[in-house]
Amino acid sequence: MSELIKIHLSEDEIPRQWYNLAADFEKPMPPPVDPEGNPIGPDALAPVFPMNLIEQEMSQERWIDIPEEVLGILKIWRPTPLYRARRLEEALGTPAKIYYKNEGVSPPGSHKPNTAVAQAYFNREFGITRLTTETGAGQWGSALSFACKLIGIQCKVFMVRISFDQKPFRKMMMRVWGGECVPSPNMDTQVGRSILEKDPDTPGSLGIAISEALEEAVPDPKARYSLGSVLNHVMLHQTIIGLEAQKQMEKLGENPDVIIGCAGGGSNFAGLSFPFICDKIHGKDIRIVATEPAACPTLTKAKYRYDSGDVAMMTPLLPMHSLGHTYVPPPIHAGGLRYHGMAPMVSHAMNEGLIEAEAIHQLECYEGALQWAHTEGFIPAPETSHAIAQAIREARRAKEEGKERVILMNWSGHGLMDLTAYEAYLNGELSDHDLPDEMLERYAASMDGLPMP
Repeated sequence: MSELIKIHLSEDEIPRQWYNLAADFEKPMPPPVDPEGNPIGPDALAPVFPMNLIEQEMSQERWIDIPEEVLGILKIWRPTPLYRARRLEEALGTPAKIYYKNEGVSPPGSHKPNTAVAQAYFNREFGITRLTTETGAGQWGSALSFACKLIGIQCKVFMVRISFDQKPFRKMMMRVWGGECVPSPNMDTQVGRSILEKDPDTPGSLGIAISEALEEAVPDPKARYSLGSVLNHVMLHQTIIGLEAQKQMEKLGENPDVIIGCAGGGSNFAGLSFPFICDKIHGKDIRIVATEPAACPTLTKAKYRYDSGDVAMMTPLLPMHSLGHTYVPPPIHAGGLRYHGMAPMVSHAMNEGLIEAEAIHQLECYEGALQWAHTEGFIPAPETSHAIAQAIREARRAKEEGKERVILMNWSGHGLMDLTAYEAYLNGELSDHDLPDEMLERYAASMDGLPMP
């Protein structure tokens, strides 16, 4: 068996600034707008986010300093290791080299704390004492509960109903870190009551949960809403992943040919890929692939439109590939990827030809996850399995073409809290889901009459 390659950085090598891709886009991104199509200013976002995060959201600066207190907490688990998946390579018989950045070593077990710690810190510095949020699979909710406890503020999480039922241990993680977790939709909010009146058995959606979290936060001057993906400042905070990976690949003397990340709202894909997109903009030959569920094909099927981030349309309109804010996805187990819209920055990169996208069914993803567990040992989160399935596709393509290829993927979280999903797969109880064209058109109709980018 080949020797393990595991590349660590020292604590002194942790990045001290985040990278902002907006500074390097040749064509500027369209701005957020109101329903009439007028660009919004910082004041329109002030009831939802603290001004220090709004400044990051709208910044065109290339580099933004990471506060020392944030760095101090990040150093609990960062820098994260980079591994080479030699055993998987040998099982596939591929000439490709597969490297993965292991973000599952954080206390909550995913990449999400990279922005959760930063958001909790900036909110506290602004005088906020309580955050509300939504969560799909529970990774974001547990990450924000963890961050709020260490920073010293309160946290309430609206968890999409299907995941609330499927993933009981994620709820327990939030409680351990002092977070309050409730199912969404919930009878405690006007949005929740309205949804449940129409469909008492709804599995819920991230769009619904966002509306409920916003409804609770906005009237309270000491509360703000926190989002774990989609927005520019979230993408910014996650770039610490790619910046570390660049240093690690340099130590190996390797140049990646393919960068892969799973994509739901876009945060972990952006975290790894944005520093490499900068390289691509400046002339480096590299493919960057976002992998999404076939059941929620935002980049591969959805139109590029202005749309709201939530079902009640409480957020500003964002320019993004969107299935429509009323979209309720099928109950696939990759709960963190069940979102109707893609991050504006990721959407813009797609439109500019800087990235590409593929959609994969969940059974292929679980097949890849098992092959990973059988070779590399780690049990991946259902979200991570999409990146693995894509890496396997790329490795097999390299074998067919007889070409060496360096593949770098983001292993965005472990699956130790998702074992009920593996049980369902092993028992033959999971099936693939597609989004039929007629359903796509029906949900897209919710964007009729909204401004166009």
